[in-house]
Amino acid sequence: MGRVGVSLVEKWKDLAKKEGFIIVGPDSSNTSGWGSPQDGPEFLRDLVEELKTKYPINPRRVYLFGHSAGASFALEISLMESQYFAATAIHAGALPPDDADLIEMAKRKIPISIQVGDSDQSFPPKVVRATRDSLNAKGFAVELTELPNHDHWYYDLAPKINRTAWDFLKKYELESDPIYRKFNFND
Repeated sequence: MGRVGVSLVEKWKDLAKKEGFIIVGPDSSNTSGWGSPQDGPEFLRDLVEELKTKYPINPRRVYLFGHSAGASFALEISLMESQYFAATAIHAGALPPDDADLIEMAKRKIPISIQVGDSDQSFPPKVVRATRDSLNAKGFAVELTELPNHDHWYYDLAPKINRTAWDFLKKYELESDPIYRKFNFND
């Protein structure tokens, strides 16, 4: 919210180069936050499919990462497109209470890792734990890491946060080719 994708990409570049993966940071259509359908899932699928035409990408190893509003949106998209993305890792985000129905929509129990500061005022640990608990109650195995003496600010701890996220993500690969599920947002 109020930032652009390149602000996260910059914090991932060194790790991506070292580990040999591509990092892409799209901007939301509105800097005040992310929303469907304008920012995804179709937009994100189209972006991934375009990149597949230019780079040797394993389609079974495409992941989502987000921070803050982008983290909450990454959670939403991972539930909507649980058969398209292999896993999701986020920092400082949670599912909004009115998105609980998305948990039921997930066709696959997508692996999810959440990191949050124990002093985060934007996404307090209690709210993030509620997201974890709601997902785990429906059969997901969400990993939650509470970072001591850390608030909402991603950028100073980005190397540590990103390393933890990547170590989680790289363990997962879809068992079969990705399946994209088109949604009708007009209903």
